[in-house]
Amino acid sequence: MQVASQFRQLLEDEWEFVIQDDPLYATQCGDHRYDDRLPLVSEADYARRLDSMRAFRNRLRAIDRDALDRKERLNYDIFGLVLDNEIGELEFRAYRLPIAKVGGFHSSFADLPEYAPLETQKDYENYIARLTAFKAYVEGHIGVMRTGIREGYAPPRATLEGVEDAIRPHLVEEASRSVFFKPFENFPKSIDPAEQPRLAEAGRNAILGSIVPGYRALLTFLVDEYLPAARADVAASSLPNGRAFYEHRVRYFTTLDVSPQIIHDIGLAEVKRIRSEMEDIVRRVGFQGGLRDFIQFLRTDGRFYVDAPDALMKEVALILKKMDGELPRLFKTLPRTPYGIKPVPDYIAPFTTTAYYFPPVGDGSRAGIYYVNTYDLKSRPLYELEALSLHEAVPGHHLQIALQQEIEDMPKFRRFGWITAFGEGWALYTERLGLEVGFYQDPYSDFGRLTYDMWRACRLVVDTGMHALGWTRLQAIDFMADNTALTLLNIANEVDRYIAWPGQALAYKMGELKIRELRALCERELGARFDLREFHDVVLRDGGVPLAVLEASVKTWLTERRGT
Repeated sequence: MQVASQFRQLLEDEWEFVIQDDPLYATQCGDHRYDDRLPLVSEADYARRLDSMRAFRNRLRAIDRDALDRKERLNYDIFGLVLDNEIGELEFRAYRLPIAKVGGFHSSFADLPEYAPLETQKDYENYIARLTAFKAYVEGHIGVMRTGIREGYAPPRATLEGVEDAIRPHLVEEASRSVFFKPFENFPKSIDPAEQPRLAEAGRNAILGSIVPGYRALLTFLVDEYLPAARADVAASSLPNGRAFYEHRVRYFTTLDVSPQIIHDIGLAEVKRIRSEMEDIVRRVGFQGGLRDFIQFLRTDGRFYVDAPDALMKEVALILKKMDGELPRLFKTLPRTPYGIKPVPDYIAPFTTTAYYFPPVGDGSRAGIYYVNTYDLKSRPLYELEALSLHEAVPGHHLQIALQQEIEDMPKFRRFGWITAFGEGWALYTERLGLEVGFYQDPYSDFGRLTYDMWRACRLVVDTGMHALGWTRLQAIDFMADNTALTLLNIANEVDRYIAWPGQALAYKMGELKIRELRALCERELGARFDLREFHDVVLRDGGVPLAVLEASVKTWLTERRGT
């Protein structure tokens, strides 16, 4: 009992450190004690975090794992992996590259009005305090990036070209034109009308006195110092101790101890398999020409595109409403938390991906949001929408993350944590689930599913190719253009994302392959006794877990089922 209480205290202490250290994350998790603060950013702060994480790991290693029960041993193992990952990230100084055109603190901070609580006067005062602190927050990041330049952590130039266009929309002359002013335009009824003018004026002052100067200082630094210092090559292996850094990133994101070369070869094999299935569809629709001709036809034929953002959003809504009605056929347990759909904000749309998902706030005050990119509609083909929407919303990210947050007896580091190989592997796995409940009836939509599958297989090839095997950015773009039906804009944005975020893109296909492998094993062993809804319950019941933990859990369930 003493060992168990010692372990629980460690988990509580580490969680308290994490949310105090990152107040923005605390808000997203539903802890509002630090809603008036921003994270402290400096080399000294990162060194302090590293020391704290090492101390927590030492405490963990001093606990007798064998004295814990099964549930707590699972927590022990996952907690150890999380600590090792975070310590590795800090030791390799990954924080010295905090910005790229596909994302960074400059764009994520602009999401604050979407998730910050804004129901009481205190909420508004907290929000204003954060706006006021933004300039210092930017200056801290600039200081870290300057150190990075001196120490050899120059970013690849390809990841920065155009990033200034995501910053300029925040350089407003009138506060009312800022995205940060939105909460002051329509106050909730709970705010005293007599206080509203004062709060709005304080918001204006914070925007013009901190937000705008902060973004202007960042833009000046990027143009005058960061872009000129950027390197021409793209490989993570070019960074200090870069080869070991990339190998760590592979383990970090896949939770597997595999080499870049092995992943590269798996990717090539998957590309070959999927390409064969794509060619089957080309023949089935009677297209006169090869695969590349068919892909060019898909990129240019007007029937596959809409001409208005609302039309795209309506197509997405119809797909998801149809899937909502099919979920009970696939799952025994469904989340209580709802989700919504919104267009990607204008200030980031030209530089970000086709879509992304924003999880619900941990206290239930805001739903999960599926953001759909409506910029450049000629790059948003309808034949991709089914696979995309199933991945980002249901039964993909929203269903899995909402269920995880609703497991009340699970430690908070797991309820609100994220293991990429599991989360992205699950979402990719669910794209294929649509086949089992009536989606992809149109062969072009089925081709869209395959090109999304191919996209993730290509990631295994080009991510390892660029960061470990000497590939250039152009080689990666050409490989994806030859093998996917993604538009050239999407391909360029995706390749630049892989350059800026080494290893992350490997998680999707590696996680999906593991889930499919485990499902095939259970189907083979149980035959007619296999229940897909029960299998999904087993996969999701512990939230996101490392792939080895998932495999052990599924095999334990399989043994129990065989015994009955």
